Amino acid sequence: MTDPVRPVPHRPGAVSLFFVAKAGVFALGFWIWLLVLVLSGGEATGAHVLAATGATTTTLVGVVLGARLAMQRNAAVRHAELRRLLVDISWNAFAAAGNAETSGKIVPFPTLPAEDERRSRERVSAFDRSPSGDRAGRDRGGNGDRRR
Repeated sequence: MTDPVRPVPHRPGAVSLFFVAKAGVFALGFWIWLLVLVLSGGEATGAHVLAATGATTTTLVGVVLGARLAMQRNAAVRHAELRRLLVDISWNAFAAAGNAETSGKIVPFPTLPAEDERRSRERVSAFDRSPSGDRAGRDRGGNGDRRR
């Protein structure tokens, strides 16, 4: 059975994207105006100060709004994944309850393997393995084949 087509998660930010673009256009305009004033020469006047202030302010506003937009989109994706996970959990619990041997029991969640099963599986460090996969007689005390 194929996986059903899931809807695209809600992506906020059409209005925010407009304001980020608008701040970028204004910033570009202020920077060009400041560049023209500087290249035309002469003393610094109030127009230079206004252009420099406008350029820095609109640039900072654009950066802040862009960061906010990115965080909103990231939060929307995480929220959609959390909703999907909750639906999967509830569906699995519902299906497991329908398959339960007796009614009215709480369906147990999977638990860790028993202590005997954990002991039978020995963890081996990647440094302790030989190319063939066995431990090759190395010990952890430092007497093995190690680079210094």
